[in-house]
Amino acid sequence: MCGIAGLFYPATPKPVDPARIRAMTDVLAHRGPDGSGVWTAPGVGLGHRRLAIIDLGGGAQPMLSADESIAVTYNGEIYNFQEVRRALEAKGAVFRTDSDTEVLIHGWAAWGPALLDRLNGMFAFALHDARRQSLFLARDRLGVKPLHYVELSDGGLAFASELKGLLAHPLLRRVSDLRAVEDFMAFGYVPDDACLVAGVKKLPAGHSLLVERGKPVPQPSKWWDIDFSNRARGSARTLEAELIERMREAVRARLVADVPLGAFLSGGVDSSAVVALMAEASKRAVKTCTIGFDEASHDERAYADAVAQRFATEHRTRVVAPDDFSLVDTLVAAFDEPFADASALATYRVCQLARETVTVALSGDGADEAFAGYRRYRFQAAEERVRGVLPPDLRRSLFGTLGGWYPKADWAPRPLRAKTTLLALAGDGAEAYATAVGITTPGARARLFSDQARRMLGSHRAEQRYVDTMRAAPARDPIDRAQYADLKHWLPGDILTKTDRTSMAVSLEAREPLLDYRLIEFAATLPASMRLRHGEGKWLMKKALEPYLPREVLYRPKMGFVTPISGWFRHALAEEAAALARSRTLAATGWFDMAAIATIADDHRFGRAEHGRTLWQLMMLERSMARLFG
Repeated sequence: MCGIAGLFYPATPKPVDPARIRAMTDVLAHRGPDGSGVWTAPGVGLGHRRLAIIDLGGGAQPMLSADESIAVTYNGEIYNFQEVRRALEAKGAVFRTDSDTEVLIHGWAAWGPALLDRLNGMFAFALHDARRQSLFLARDRLGVKPLHYVELSDGGLAFASELKGLLAHPLLRRVSDLRAVEDFMAFGYVPDDACLVAGVKKLPAGHSLLVERGKPVPQPSKWWDIDFSNRARGSARTLEAELIERMREAVRARLVADVPLGAFLSGGVDSSAVVALMAEASKRAVKTCTIGFDEASHDERAYADAVAQRFATEHRTRVVAPDDFSLVDTLVAAFDEPFADASALATYRVCQLARETVTVALSGDGADEAFAGYRRYRFQAAEERVRGVLPPDLRRSLFGTLGGWYPKADWAPRPLRAKTTLLALAGDGAEAYATAVGITTPGARARLFSDQARRMLGSHRAEQRYVDTMRAAPARDPIDRAQYADLKHWLPGDILTKTDRTSMAVSLEAREPLLDYRLIEFAATLPASMRLRHGEGKWLMKKALEPYLPREVLYRPKMGFVTPISGWFRHALAEEAAALARSRTLAATGWFDMAAIATIADDHRFGRAEHGRTLWQLMMLERSMARLFG
């Protein structure tokens, strides 16, 4: 795992100062503390920070072809690189190292952009081809590894693993984008099709960008997509057997490393499944780690301990206090853009714990999106059944009227929020789901924004990307569409961003076997009833894991990392909440109604309303903007 950065001049091959590339990679040192490299030629410069995982002595980057016509800087792991290498050697390629990086060089020479179809891994890379006078940027199918880029005022195209790498270039203008603020306030993260710094773009998951000298920078090209429109045939027992074998292959592929390797173990289904299959494939005891909380309602250690004992892992735990908010500024620095998923606090702590003994850790990320594990899929399915029974006009009239009459209860669990449910039933399924996945509703955001901000936003609405994605999804039913949209937005924007930034902040490589693209493609073909049955998400996956895991692990209510932020803003962080209404950073934008912020802070503090998550969003936004824009 590594950090990459570089420059390319599409119009004229201007000289590139190696010191500029070095400055862009130095701020990414946490991603690669084991080595650094810079390579420049007329019109191009590539930089690299290395976290050595495979071929510790021979995988230095940027890496050049034997004739120096191809140069690459690469972040990630290609799990099938030995298989791809054998295919290239059969075509006459001669390898000089044992690293997966060299596969990109020979693969590009043999297949060009079609190389991507042959790779199974997580990656973001930049490849310069002197013969074609081109720069090729590519990102893995599901967006495990990040890549940012921007066109500069001098005609250069700059790219970097993280936004801070671009910010190290003096020609990047630091101007904030209100649309990204709207998006962040809706979802708690800045989606991959937006950026808080105007002009900066993120290469979308499953996309590539070929920039050729003498031509304008084009739009990225999609090279992979997930298809929910086909259905697998076979009995539940047959599909169960195929599923467990695909999971087994995905885990085995991610056990290749020349450094110590372990796993995160939360005690939930996904991480426990990964540990079970690691134990099956490993000759040594698996190293596992768990973060616990000193509040029973948040603590999963007992389940993690049971799994660790069953598979005789080398298990380590650490307890985190529920008031562990000392990491806020650390996380602000790690994420660059505002990020309000408070579970990042616990994720950072478990990464810290893992890094004490291993360099690579396997996680359970991805199964909820692939196999319909989130509760919101259950709600969506139930609402869609109602929508399917009543005509749209009757629904709008009946539920719209009832929803308008019913009092708000945003503090309540979803099943008790009748107003939210009634209004959702009145509308379109995609519209309802787009609102359900958010944190702050469109109405609440409108009240927080100033008149000026509302005018500037015009027709821009954060939820529209979800609506558009669901309506255009290659899918058969509403659950397909919801999962497809989550795989396109929520997964790369929240889940994978969280894991990448927190793991890389402590120089740890995280691998996600349940995001093996072959497993994801298979999951998308399962009938919806094998993903979600009788309100049970991940139904077939859990059936397949019954021989491996205790029932109390498989079928207990989903908990996940829970952070008591509402309590913080009523006690330890009450003054922080009040200070948001006096924030010079927020006020200077002219985008916020500061009196409205004061009201929600007071209402929350004195128990008149529940605004903990919105206050957390505003605090993370305020600190990120202060850091980015001074």
